[in-house]
Amino acid sequence: MQEAVPTNDQTRKLWDMIKDIRIAMLTTQDGEVLRSRPMVSCQSTFDGNLWFFTNAGAPKAHEVDAHDDVNASFADPGKNQYVSVSGTARLVRDGAKARQLWAESLRPWFPKGLDDPNLALLCVEMRQGEYWDSPSGAMVVAYRYAKAAVTGGPTQATEHAKVTIEGAR
Repeated sequence: MQEAVPTNDQTRKLWDMIKDIRIAMLTTQDGEVLRSRPMVSCQSTFDGNLWFFTNAGAPKAHEVDAHDDVNASFADPGKNQYVSVSGTARLVRDGAKARQLWAESLRPWFPKGLDDPNLALLCVEMRQGEYWDSPSGAMVVAYRYAKAAVTGGPTQATEHAKVTIEGAR
């Protein structure tokens, strides 16, 4: 499958920041309570959605059925990169899509693999994202300290943007 290319620079940057981060913290609403749990991100291409495998009977599946607004957060502290994506989630039962996204590294969570009758996908249709990208390294940190000392104020070394995902449903 050919990768769809994000249509603007901020969406492209957001995708570039999260595409190699395998674990996201997915937040759903359970009644009056917000719940977050780690989920393995499955796609390697941008299509405007985030895809996660799940058990169709899992609490998160019931939660998105009742309240489909969700958030997925990604962090790469080594690169000082952080992303938050908001969207609408739905449970998907699509064997072809599951085969496309399946990786053997998922087998510890799904021992029966693609033959598991409870295997489902959780699709998050991205509506908005927000990212923080801060250069790291000793020289950058030293520069920040020096600039703050000279100017008497904080430096804005972090690139931050709110991104509306084009084509969001």
